[in-house]
Amino acid sequence: MSDKNKGFIQKQLVFLYGPERGAQSYKRLISMLERYKKETKRVFKTGQPLFSERDVILITYSDLLRQPSRPPLQSLLTFHQNYLADTINTIHLLPFFPYSSDDGFSVIDYKVVNPALGDWQDIARFTSHGTKLMFDAVINHISAQSSWFKGYLEGGPHFQNYFIEVDPEIDLSLVTRPRALPLLTAVHTNRGTHYVWTTFSADQIDLNYQNPETLLDVLDVLLFYVKQGADLIRLDAIAYIWKEIGTSCIHLPQTHAIIQLIRAVLDDVAPGVLLITETNVPHEENISYFGDGSNEAHLVYQFSLPPLTAHALLTGSAVYLTQWASSLRTLSEETTFLNFNASHDGIGIRPVSGILPQEDIELLIACTSAHGGYISSKTNEDGSHSPYELNITYFDLLNDPSGDESLELQVKRFLVSQAILLAMSGIPGIYIHSLLGSRNYIQGVQETDQARTINREKLQFKDVAAKLADPSSLRHAVFYNYQHLLACRIQQCAFHPNGKQQVLQLNDSVFSLLRTSPDEKEYILALHNVSDQPQSITMAPAAWGISNSDSVTDLLNESTHSAHPGKHFHLDPYQIAWLKFT
Repeated sequence: MSDKNKGFIQKQLVFLYGPERGAQSYKRLISMLERYKKETKRVFKTGQPLFSERDVILITYSDLLRQPSRPPLQSLLTFHQNYLADTINTIHLLPFFPYSSDDGFSVIDYKVVNPALGDWQDIARFTSHGTKLMFDAVINHISAQSSWFKGYLEGGPHFQNYFIEVDPEIDLSLVTRPRALPLLTAVHTNRGTHYVWTTFSADQIDLNYQNPETLLDVLDVLLFYVKQGADLIRLDAIAYIWKEIGTSCIHLPQTHAIIQLIRAVLDDVAPGVLLITETNVPHEENISYFGDGSNEAHLVYQFSLPPLTAHALLTGSAVYLTQWASSLRTLSEETTFLNFNASHDGIGIRPVSGILPQEDIELLIACTSAHGGYISSKTNEDGSHSPYELNITYFDLLNDPSGDESLELQVKRFLVSQAILLAMSGIPGIYIHSLLGSRNYIQGVQETDQARTINREKLQFKDVAAKLADPSSLRHAVFYNYQHLLACRIQQCAFHPNGKQQVLQLNDSVFSLLRTSPDEKEYILALHNVSDQPQSITMAPAAWGISNSDSVTDLLNESTHSAHPGKHFHLDPYQIAWLKFT
């Protein structure tokens, strides 16, 4: 480790814990890193580009595809190898550890694979097949059933400061609340009843990072993930990690200092392993986790994209999507966005605060309810509740399950939403239920009484395979058209995550992007008609900075068209056209 990097790490620890405890923590951390370097067998390539146009991430639970008498991780690997290996090179395995609630996000043991899913050898098989993996670091909180919390309850000296005890009489009204649940939970310890901080649920006990021992143990966990093959580490709910009574307890300077510390550690011992921050907050707050472009997250989730894309397709107008996308900037070649439309969670409303007018947010809420979905709420400072996220599959948000539209039209509308995220600057993240065209799992919500279950249905491998083999099925129509989009995208340098993106205002109903390869030799005009009416745009290559190009080839159907100035290009309802200048 360079003296500069050592100095930076020591500075962050002193900032967090003061001169004495910071210096002690620094010595222990350096020792931990030296031990890790001796133990790890991974070889990291330095000087390589961090991103590529071939990078596509599948987001999935490890047990979403099930086969009798077979570990689900093995079934998932088989599915990837049989269906996805040519188009998707990375898998985000949602938490695969033993857990007690929240479908994995209440972790009992950070270093154990849930035996119901498989084991570490099953994880290693993905990397041996050349698949990159994203692991979840659920480090804001830990399960009430974990050995860490049990140690706290039983009075074990090591764990006494691992959790945050708060007098329930203290005013906590300034704290930002992502859930409509109590912030404090009463627990019975060997010292009597105490109240501990629980941001998300009574089963998810927040860790106390004002204790340096907690941070060091968590850093040890992250290094363990790297040893086990993690290529990306997702910092779950990271915005809430540092608590300071009398503040909002979100986005605090100490939070950014911890992320910078993690980044510095990984840059030194695991160069090329990427950090991604999960912060479901308004856009300007979200992108603050890029830091200065070199010292925090490599990727941040594009949380405003899902509701804005849905709004465009539900209204037939891309105006707000275009205005927002025009403002996007990354800070360096070491940063990019994770573009997604759906995930294991719902579709956040807060990220469009200040972007969409309130009446348009109400439209999204109304469509969610009309299409069979649910609305989750959060608690405000005054104790009132307001909508927090939409719980619905993305396909059904765009298409009324009780409507009489043709399957073909529904699929076309949905695919436009997916083409938008594939064409935008960044790395696409595709939730497996979107890839498979899944619809609302109402039965699951009734069984669990959890709104998020609506898009977390577990599927039988054989049933999915049968539907994919049936040309008349919804799954077949979505999956193979999606695969075609992916196959086109990953072959084009202009779709490189760091390639230039120019958002063009050509038609209010056509979301239009001009993508340029990093070497500025290839150009693609990506057009997405978000309406159910025919639309057209007018060619103006010179105005877009393109010279000596008389024609374009639509990558999706291999047709050739004129690119002469003033020439009109026509789009059918919900048509996607990716036009490469030749």
